[in-house]
Amino acid sequence: MQKTDFIKAVAEKAGVSQKETKLVVDSALDVITEALAKGEKVTLTGFGTFEVRSRQAREGVNPQTRDKIHIPATKTPGFSASSTLKDAVKG
Repeated sequence: MQKTDFIKAVAEKAGVSQKETKLVVDSALDVITEALAKGEKVTLTGFGTFEVRSRQAREGVNPQTRDKIHIPATKTPGFSASSTLKDAVKG
């Protein structure tokens, strides 16, 4: 499902226009993005938790030259599904 399909489905389910739904969905995603950029955790009860995860620096290997390279530490977004969502997916 693409973002446009998602917006269309939400608009139909909520009984509002796709234009209004797009604004709400984009705003919600912006709020989540801004919170993660600040290092905050976003929990949507019954759905899951978005959080920033840290990766430690490590040594890697360039597959073409077999030279060792240093991979710096970084932060990445992560998502943990709630048990409610997991159960819904299992069926």
